[in-house]
Amino acid sequence: MGVFYVPNLLTKKDSSMVKRRPVFEQLPESYLFPEINRRKSLFLEKSPSASLISLGVGDTVKPLPTYVAKRMEKAAALLSTDEGYQGYGKDQGLVELREKICSRFYSDRIAVDEVFISDGAKCDIGRLQMLFGGEIKVALQDPAYPVYLEGSILQGIETITLMPCLPENAFFPDLSKLDQHDLIYICHPNNPTGAAYSHQQLQTLVEYAIKHHAIILFDIAYASFIQDPTIPRSIYEIPGAEKVAIEVGSFSKMAGFSGIRLGWTVVPKGLRFEDGHQIWKDWRRMNMTVYNGASSVIQQGGVAVLEYEGWKEVTNVLNLYQTNANKLQAGFEKLGLKVYGGKNAPYLWVHYPGRDSWDVFQDFLENKHLIVTPGRGFGPSGEHFIRVSAFAHEEQINEAISVLQSDEEGLTL
Repeated sequence: MGVFYVPNLLTKKDSSMVKRRPVFEQLPESYLFPEINRRKSLFLEKSPSASLISLGVGDTVKPLPTYVAKRMEKAAALLSTDEGYQGYGKDQGLVELREKICSRFYSDRIAVDEVFISDGAKCDIGRLQMLFGGEIKVALQDPAYPVYLEGSILQGIETITLMPCLPENAFFPDLSKLDQHDLIYICHPNNPTGAAYSHQQLQTLVEYAIKHHAIILFDIAYASFIQDPTIPRSIYEIPGAEKVAIEVGSFSKMAGFSGIRLGWTVVPKGLRFEDGHQIWKDWRRMNMTVYNGASSVIQQGGVAVLEYEGWKEVTNVLNLYQTNANKLQAGFEKLGLKVYGGKNAPYLWVHYPGRDSWDVFQDFLENKHLIVTPGRGFGPSGEHFIRVSAFAHEEQINEAISVLQSDEEGLTL
């Protein structure tokens, strides 16, 4: 029998505690949304009677569809019986759920065993960053969801290129200015700008990846909000994408699963590392090591979402959020402000030329009692913008618009 000897370093006089990883010093002092909550708390300490309306953090507010909740209730009850109890599930997730994902989102162009069920897109992005490690060059949109940048920093990646996405380039990166990179992050529809990309734009992206042997990490957490039938809902609608792209999807905003956690990642078997080894194999092997899968109860909820009755209820909720976005867009535009997004995404990207976005945030908080998200929190190119979320109840949206209209003097350019 082998014996591992672990020396008691703490008993030595010259010992030291475990060293902190230097990469943590490169991170901002606070993650964006905790900082928003900190400022909110400070304001409420000074003004405890203030009633705030949140149009900031992109969290859903509508209850789960009844059909979906009942399915999870039934699944949980079955676990209390000898016949219905189950322990660990299949390593890639419930087969029925993967089949329904393939059918509804990919027209069966993706194989069932290329789909991996997870506890959410953010968690899977972190595991993908672990998969590729720190010895790569990464390019990401600017502005972008913070985990793309901060997760890359935590992996020790030294070359991280920010690709400006501004009104001048329709919020899509100019790939002609990008040299050889290994991993490219694209969010479609985009968080935070609300931009949804055309077939031609995504074709350009795929062609770049094929030419430069890059991998696209394609985040479709908001694809269910796309209403324009000409806009692709998946990167795999673009010919050749299965050779260069990994796609990450989520039930969080689509079906209100933000607090119960369910997502998926597609890793086509045609994807290869430089040495020809199949990425799919390493991704599956790594998941076996560090992850035991999403809750079986929640996966049953995911199945219910993708069935006819569940999808009908989910679509009704999505339409409510879209109506919110339409109202907000009209409200800001009446003030003479330029508003982007909001048509195929739940976010509006509102331009305040020349103004510091954190100052705009503070103005909204203190003087209008509205919480928005400062664009600078998503990257340098987010300065002079704020992100406004349509995830709110209808009465809150109406009240927010009323506040905007009653205080036009402080909001107009």
